[in-house]
Amino acid sequence: MPTSQASSPARRRAAAYTAAAAVLAACCATPGALAAVTGPDPILLRPPEPTGPYAVGRADWHLVDESRGHPWVEDAEQRDLMVSVWYPAEEGGGERAPYMSGAVADVMAGRLEQAGLSRGSVDFAGSAANARIGADVARGAGRLPVLLYSHGFNQSRYQATAQLEELASRGYAVVAMDHPYEAEAVELPSGRILRESAPELGADAYRTAVATRVADTGFVLDTLEHIADGGDPAAGGHPLPQGLGAALDLSAIGMFGHSAGGLTTAEAMLGDDRIDAGAGLDGSMAYHVGDGTWADAAVEGVDRPFMIMGAGTSGVPPRPHTSEHSPDWRMFRENSTGPYVELYLARGEHMSFIDTRWTAAQIEARLDPRGRAWQDRVAASVGTGDSGDSVAAQRAYLAAFFDEYLRGRERPLLDGPSARHTAVELVHRRE
Repeated sequence: MPTSQASSPARRRAAAYTAAAAVLAACCATPGALAAVTGPDPILLRPPEPTGPYAVGRADWHLVDESRGHPWVEDAEQRDLMVSVWYPAEEGGGERAPYMSGAVADVMAGRLEQAGLSRGSVDFAGSAANARIGADVARGAGRLPVLLYSHGFNQSRYQATAQLEELASRGYAVVAMDHPYEAEAVELPSGRILRESAPELGADAYRTAVATRVADTGFVLDTLEHIADGGDPAAGGHPLPQGLGAALDLSAIGMFGHSAGGLTTAEAMLGDDRIDAGAGLDGSMAYHVGDGTWADAAVEGVDRPFMIMGAGTSGVPPRPHTSEHSPDWRMFRENSTGPYVELYLARGEHMSFIDTRWTAAQIEARLDPRGRAWQDRVAASVGTGDSGDSVAAQRAYLAAFFDEYLRGRERPLLDGPSARHTAVELVHRRE
């Protein structure tokens, strides 16, 4: 279960990343409240419709890095990676992509059962995304800036689908990585499933994990360069979408991530100048805040544009999770020399920045759970704000940030309060 954001910052923002894995269990551990309303028909989840001018395609690839093995997996001689690429697509091509793989769906169903719900109350395996598998790249989209996505601990690349589809609909090629053995389940095309096997997440293990993620990032960028040159290095998965390689604009690369994925983004930027801009969604810039074990990114800062979005509170007594009250974020802001944007989602919480925000709302609408227990669980996980407003605001600010710093299109949304997106506060802006 996710911990309350009123717990210590060291526990909540570093060692408790493993708790962020309870994607729906975080919201659904209320068997008493739900027992009377669980019906025979399972819920089919559907991500919010993307709002950009393009339809969205998706391809899932198995990549193999033969130069290294897997941390925490004895005798591993290669690193298996699964990635999904979302991209602007021609209308009507292909079938709707499954929302998540069968292995991840099984994990989510098991978490529901552990929380007191029937495994069949939500049909994860049957739920579909908006993207379509096999669709050709949209002919009118032109060159596509590239965005990489890194998930949080015990999460999956699928769990940011609402954000990834939105950015693709606005003309980006968005490549989301699974980090095997941190994710609960990574399913390879052969049917082999890589299960979570990371040790207890102390500072040393966290440092190793982030270094491995950074290496994943560099390998995926190398792979994209090969694809842009006409190659197809995938070991398995869907075929390369028609027109994708030629459309990739590798002179404009951004990266973002939730939780540990935000730190991964900043650390990757320190050693790889191919990444032109980055964003972190409620992720610490330390391996252990309480012990002052800062990440290199906090100590050195970055010299390219970076955006941080925080939510809720942290510390004792609880204070807004911003750089004004979080020493790791303050250090990162002060030591960074590039443009800096910091935003705050006051009514959100740590899990507001992934699909938990809208999946909780869809479950609530269909099952109509009642009682204080449900409300408390949802509030601790995703906050108390309106789901639609939260998702729309996050989509808008991510797109505005990357539009401005990858495409060179000035976006006034980043300059001050927004009458449309009142859920978000601008904390700092440095150009």
